[in-house]
Amino acid sequence: MISTVLARRYAKALFAAGKEEDKLQAFNGALQTLDSFLKANPDIEAALESPVIGLDVKQEVVEELIKAAKVEKTMANFLRILVQNNRIHYLSLIAEAYQELMDEEMGIVRAKVITAIPLKKNLQKKMQEVFSTLTGKQVVLEALEDPEIIGGVIAKVGDKVWDGSIKSQLQGFKESLGRGEIG
Repeated sequence: MISTVLARRYAKALFAAGKEEDKLQAFNGALQTLDSFLKANPDIEAALESPVIGLDVKQEVVEELIKAAKVEKTMANFLRILVQNNRIHYLSLIAEAYQELMDEEMGIVRAKVITAIPLKKNLQKKMQEVFSTLTGKQVVLEALEDPEIIGGVIAKVGDKVWDGSIKSQLQGFKESLGRGEIG
């Protein structure tokens, strides 16, 4: 997708600047804060993205955001460039790509574990240890619930997915029956 490629380019440029200025964490925090703010205020986000609203108005809005968020000079310039180039609507994708670059830099991999019922803390810790051993990296685990999987576990670690859900197994069984392979 072109938007993801473009967002990654912007994220890499900001990441390089953050590394040079030793402000990787500060820039990441600012991106996450601004992204959350815009998601919580869809009217402001829509105004910044609107082709009907003039660039001068968008720049005023961004200047107010810069003041309110008290962002670093480089980050402020970055936001101005996004508005000027009509790319502010990529902020969320840029924040995501920047976080991935941060994780890479720090040797972190993110994992999501989906279960039908809440996963106990000791099991979360055990899974985190197993994934850490498998990847050789520090794992940040997010436990989610989805009753639709019926039972079992779906684990997403980086770009790998392990689907041990009962729903998936039933689907596989159904497909096998449809092909006449069970018997």
